[in-house]
Amino acid sequence: MCDYYDDDYGMPLLGDDFPEMEVQTTHGMMLLPEAFEGKWFVLFSHPGDFTPVCTTEFVAFQKRYAEFKELNCELCGLSVDQVFAHMKWTEWIKDNMGVEIEFPIIADTGEVADTLGLIHPGKGTNTVRAVFVVDDKAKIRIILYYPQELGRNLDEIVRVVKAMQISDREKVAMPADWPNNGIIGDSVIIPPPKDEKTAKERTKQYECFDWWLCHKKL
Repeated sequence: MCDYYDDDYGMPLLGDDFPEMEVQTTHGMMLLPEAFEGKWFVLFSHPGDFTPVCTTEFVAFQKRYAEFKELNCELCGLSVDQVFAHMKWTEWIKDNMGVEIEFPIIADTGEVADTLGLIHPGKGTNTVRAVFVVDDKAKIRIILYYPQELGRNLDEIVRVVKAMQISDREKVAMPADWPNNGIIGDSVIIPPPKDEKTAKERTKQYECFDWWLCHKKL
């Protein structure tokens, strides 16, 4: 179960374990996060089936699905709609958009939305556009929220998965707009040294603006 929830926010926080839950999906019953054991996954909620913005998002997610899978990352959608509505909607998308949705969609009764803090009190019972990026150890690494009026940017979601995986593997930080940062391009940032000796050595090992701002190419 999740290590800690803040009662005031009613949602898990960054670094928490993704809460264990059994869910009904378009691919059958699934136990999360166990179903994605050893993989990263992106769980994203949408306000409702058969809505214009959500339809464009699901098509966009599907068109990038292979790219996510190359990153050892699965996708999982969610809304407070019955599984029958999900199946009819994905059927409509295939028939009218020529895109087959291959990832599961959770049919939530409201319990998952309550657990993850997906219901905005000012927006009725619809789930907000939330994105949870969960790593291969079932830790929540990134949480993004969007209003109902704004569709998500898939380039950014792919970018953050790539960036966090590189950060974990290389023990580095990622600059703004990585991999197209306006100062250091696609370089990554070396963590600041914790003592004077390391600070002096750091400038000899890497390209640095100062001892506390050093970077390297991967």
